[in-house]
Order: sequence, then C-alpha cells, then structure tokens
Amino acid sequence: MANALHKSPIKFIVATLIIVATIAYLSFTGGRDNKSYYVTIGELQGMGNKAYVRHLRVAGNVAPGSIHRVGTSATFDLLEQGRKLSVVYQGSEPPPDTFKDDAQALAVGTYGHDGVFHATQLQAKCASKYAPAPASATPATTAAATPPTTR
Repeated sequence: MANALHKSPIKFIVATLIIVATIAYLSFTGGRDNKSYYVTIGELQGMGNKAYVRHLRVAGNVAPGSIHRVGTSATFDLLEQGRKLSVVYQGSEPPPDTFKDDAQALAVGTYGHDGVFHATQLQAKCASKYAPAPASATPATTAAATPPTTR
C-alpha cells in the first residue's frame, strides 16, 4: 500500500504538466491565428508577398459613389492620402448604417493577389456626425426678430 501512495503524486504531477502544456499551446496558436496587423493603404501596397499571408486591418475614407451593396455584401473603395484600395466585404451581417460616402471605415480581412482587399469585418464612423454644424444652421438671434421700440 505504501507503494501506491508514492506513485499517486507522480501521476498527478505528470497529468498537471500535460494539461498546462496543452493550454499554453492552444493559447499561443489561437492568439497567433487571430492576430491582425493594422496597416495603412500605402504600407499594404508596399508589403510585397507578406501582404498575402497575413490577417490585416486597413482604414480609410469611403470613396464617394463607390459603394455597391448586394445583401450582406458590399464592394467599395477606401481612400487614404491619395491612395486607393478596392475592398470586397462578405460578412454575415450587412454593413453598418454609418457606412456611407466619405465615412471613415475599418476593414478587417486579407489582401488578395488580385489587388483587392477581401474583408470579413467592417466598421464605419460617419464623419459628418462629428463635424461642426454649418454656419447657416445656427439659430437666428432674437434681437433681429424683435421689432424696434418707439419712444
């Protein structure tokens, strides 16, 4: 019986090491597969062959008139500092409501050999929502609307 007590802690230690090693391996490989690099359009176009094998995030402004929607998919162009990138979005959800001409957009996906960015996620922020109101939209002063008083 004394023999059985000595083998028990060794089995426990070995099992614990196997479990810890398995969790560490899965954490490392899962994190590596889900990692996406943020690049500008200029950096993307200058990456060469590295661009085709990485999961990337690219931001820019949506080119006016370039959005073409079909169901939950869309094609459009992103602009950034005079550079243009064609994007094909094929996601499980339609593009957000804020996805409009001149909106700031972030596309997450992969760059294809065809020169098109294939996005599976899309985020957009409407630029006009955060811009100051035009001067004509300010309320008129009450002094101009009040008739002059006579004495």
